[in-house]
Amino acid sequence: MENISWITIPLLITFLIGIICPVTGAILITQKRSTQANLISYAVLPGLVISAKLQIDPIIGGFLSSLLGSFLAERFNQKFINKQSAAINSVLAGFTALGVLLVPIFGAQIDLEAVLFGDLLSSNIADILRLLITMFLLLGFILFNYEDLIFLGVDNEGAVLAKRPVKKIYILSSTITTLVIISAANAVGIILVIGLLCSPVLINIDKAKSLFSLMKKAALTGFISSLFGLSMSLVFDLPPGPAIGLICFLILFLKR
Repeated sequence: MENISWITIPLLITFLIGIICPVTGAILITQKRSTQANLISYAVLPGLVISAKLQIDPIIGGFLSSLLGSFLAERFNQKFINKQSAAINSVLAGFTALGVLLVPIFGAQIDLEAVLFGDLLSSNIADILRLLITMFLLLGFILFNYEDLIFLGVDNEGAVLAKRPVKKIYILSSTITTLVIISAANAVGIILVIGLLCSPVLINIDKAKSLFSLMKKAALTGFISSLFGLSMSLVFDLPPGPAIGLICFLILFLKR
């Protein structure tokens, strides 16, 4: 009975991140904005360190830090026309370096390895509640903006000309992505979460007939991949986050 209760929380979190991350990834990849997710995942690091120092909920610091990173990336995108990827990668590197340097500067009590690669087995009820809240916000975002999400995924320029709320969708999308990454960080880390956002989508995108179909297929693939990664980590005594990340990489070979 004790073993069952010990594994219950990691299993629930595995189920939630396996669904939430790929669904979010489907939105980003169809909009050709997966690089934005990469930026957000690294931009949360300084905020997480500051949150640890101030002893506040990490979602607050991570959220504010990622918003700052997204704002700076947008400014540099406008400054360096047609070199957006390079600008985003530069901001990504800067925020990563800042986050790492803040640990010794602040003397923050933070496990940097756990932040980067996750610590699923130490998850608690608070992590589940955070993921559940994020899931409901994600579902609400999709339900109330589904037509615009399809429009943006098919024809970005057409959506602008049709005066669809493109800027609002991008802001909401970045906000939801930030919440998803922070909520999933304790399980798979801010680095490996990118694999869970992208890989399940990539192997299903050509077979999906609609955005909703892509979300369903990606969510199923993500859940199976996460569960398999967790199982592999328990059987072979491996860290769950990297195990899940490796499975997300390996499933790419299933694409025909």
